[in-house]
Amino acid sequence: MPHSNVDAAAKGVKVGGALMVRRVASAKLVSASSHLLFRATILATLGLVCLFAVHYPSLLSHSFRLSSGGGSKRAASRASHRSLLGSSLSAAAVSYGGAAWDREVRRSAAPRREGGKSVLVTGAVGFVGMHCSLALRARGDGVLGLDNFNSYYEPSLKRARQRLLASRGVLVLDADINDAALLERLFDAAPFTHVLHLAAQAGVRYAMRAPQTYVASNVAGLVSLFEVAAKHADPQPAIVWASSSSVYGLNKDAPFSEEHRTDQPASLYAATKKAGEAIAHSYNHIYGLSITGLRFFTVYGPWGRPDMAYFSFARSIVAGEPITLFRTADGADARRDFTYIDDVVKGCLGALDTAGKSTGSKSGKKRGPAPLRVYNLGNTSPVPVTRMVAILEKLLGKKANKRVVTMPSNGDVPFTHANVSHAARDFGYHPSTSLDAGLRHFVDWFVHYYKLDPAKIAKGKLTKKKSMVMSAAS
Repeated sequence: MPHSNVDAAAKGVKVGGALMVRRVASAKLVSASSHLLFRATILATLGLVCLFAVHYPSLLSHSFRLSSGGGSKRAASRASHRSLLGSSLSAAAVSYGGAAWDREVRRSAAPRREGGKSVLVTGAVGFVGMHCSLALRARGDGVLGLDNFNSYYEPSLKRARQRLLASRGVLVLDADINDAALLERLFDAAPFTHVLHLAAQAGVRYAMRAPQTYVASNVAGLVSLFEVAAKHADPQPAIVWASSSSVYGLNKDAPFSEEHRTDQPASLYAATKKAGEAIAHSYNHIYGLSITGLRFFTVYGPWGRPDMAYFSFARSIVAGEPITLFRTADGADARRDFTYIDDVVKGCLGALDTAGKSTGSKSGKKRGPAPLRVYNLGNTSPVPVTRMVAILEKLLGKKANKRVVTMPSNGDVPFTHANVSHAARDFGYHPSTSLDAGLRHFVDWFVHYYKLDPAKIAKGKLTKKKSMVMSAAS
């Protein structure tokens, strides 16, 4: 070969080799970035668990004692957990672990239709929990509820929801998801096919005042439930649980898709829900639990949460008190993808109906991969919060006293917008309730529940003390 040809070939080899080196280096960089992102998520999860351990050592030790024995302490715990019935048996008569307790648990959890599900619903007297429990019961599924009736908002509203559930034959136990012994006893008493896990500490701003409660409920509580479902339940149930649209955090791409990044939470609440999604991945991978996470977008409607904007604004309008509206730094109104409760319930039931079976067992052996899914449940139509207030003003017949301020850096985000194409494809989720129609249903319930006189509201003759006394109506 001529000398010039050899030189040219050598140069070609050098150039090709350099390009190959660059490609390999680029691939390594992408791989390293992916590994770093995964490790950061795991470290954040471990950090939250450590925070819980530091601030709640007594609760952790209590759960360990319940799980590992201790006759007198177990008996004391059983005596403290009462089933709260509004039906045939009184609350005092049905003690945790007794024969009557077992019968009531099995009765409530037993399906009423052939092929029906047996569903444990945690957070059953919460807003979404109550509506889902009623819908499951109405179609013939067995439902057993669990709730700790905490005082984040008025427990009297939760008791009213409980009475409504009891009137439909749904038993709700007053207990905590961190009580591993109780959870084990429940799975011994009833072979649940599914768990709808809705128990959580909600609220974005409250996390700044009580951060440990979020770790206790949203991280440790989730682990407690997964542990029992993975290692004690036989057979393992399929689990559908409430994540949150808050995991999208500072994401600016819209509409929010399940493929978008969720590693920039804007609040501790969002961080605990993101941690929950990482924990779900671990239990699915190791133990074969079938797990579906649902990212709710601003759910509203009758029997709602009083801390939500639409509810608190309605109360303030009736009482003649000012409401605070947020605008972004550039003057734009905050916007939310308000999703009516009936649409969300259909999504929850669709997720339950399409949840594949878990593949693990008490022995620790896994037959194969189990489903791990996550879905947005939203309305797909972001609305300015000012528009929501205008609808409330019209329905209540009274103008709001509005105070507009720049949105603070306390965990709130300027807008939410759901892409629900995955849920539509996999279980036919199609939200259909407009904000006008949904708020009309809410106001009808609100006026009835609080026993308000619409004429007096319009004339401003209701005081806060008189108008906001909780009704015993169910």
